[in-house]
Amino acid sequence: MAAFFAWKCSDCGTHRGMRTLTQLQQNRQVVQDFTFTTLAGIPGLFARLAYIASLRDLSSGRYDHAGLAALYPDAAIQQALQLCHEQIFERILESPLSGQEEDLQVCLRGMEGGLSSAVPHWRRMEAYRVLVPEAAPDYLKELFYSNLRALLEILDKEHLPAHSDA
Repeated sequence: MAAFFAWKCSDCGTHRGMRTLTQLQQNRQVVQDFTFTTLAGIPGLFARLAYIASLRDLSSGRYDHAGLAALYPDAAIQQALQLCHEQIFERILESPLSGQEEDLQVCLRGMEGGLSSAVPHWRRMEAYRVLVPEAAPDYLKELFYSNLRALLEILDKEHLPAHSDA
């Protein structure tokens, strides 16, 4: 009878539903852990986006975070970090351009060489292209790229007059 019951439950999806609920709870815990222990210490959305994008291997798209790997299964980490990446990306796009400009400026100032080095490099190399989540729709990617090109041009003209004539 027990084998029949297990077969019936699997057939109707009950066990699958419980497994999905457990996965969702685990993913929620990974997101909370990552948000409160890692992202909370990073000021600004662009800096957080840059950080989470740096955790992603560009050849495979997989995220790697040693601290989370020690505590959680890989599948939960991948799903949770992808979700965090997408949410930060969307929050940036939902922000007014003036807020994006301010946040981007703070982020670039904190990078090696500061604003005067990062702005021309990002403009020339379009380094911001690696920041977008893989699953983002193309139209949001294009909006992000367009915004970044405009913001970098503004930052170049406002804060780096020596580069604006080059």
